[in-house]
Amino acid sequence: MGLFEKGMAKEVVAQGTEHNTLAYGTKVSGEIQAENDFRLDGTVEGKVSCKGMFVIGAKGFIEGELTCANAVISGTLKGKITVSDKLTLKSTAKIEGEIYTKVLSVEEGAKITGTCDMTNQVSKPSSSQEDKK
Repeated sequence: MGLFEKGMAKEVVAQGTEHNTLAYGTKVSGEIQAENDFRLDGTVEGKVSCKGMFVIGAKGFIEGELTCANAVISGTLKGKITVSDKLTLKSTAKIEGEIYTKVLSVEEGAKITGTCDMTNQVSKPSSSQEDKK
């Protein structure tokens, strides 16, 4: 009997233990949606949405938009990052663009070029009253 024959396959899911990894040397163009934690050591061009912790390793690179619950960045992000809770920038982090977060932790040596908004409008950064006037 084969592993994938009807009635033989069982799916076991243990909540909170799953995570995704995109390895160094791998490049993705497009949109990524992750329900669980995600570690990026490769390159992404496009839009990333993660409901858990998003980690960009020292060689990781995103050009586009990242939305997540929490993030730890050691690599490079060019574009827009929206973090609903805490964003941690390690000493090797390089951010070029817009940051929207509730809590920001920056190690000495991290580089930020752009804007940072830490108001309560983190979940909807472009729907402020100023935009509607």
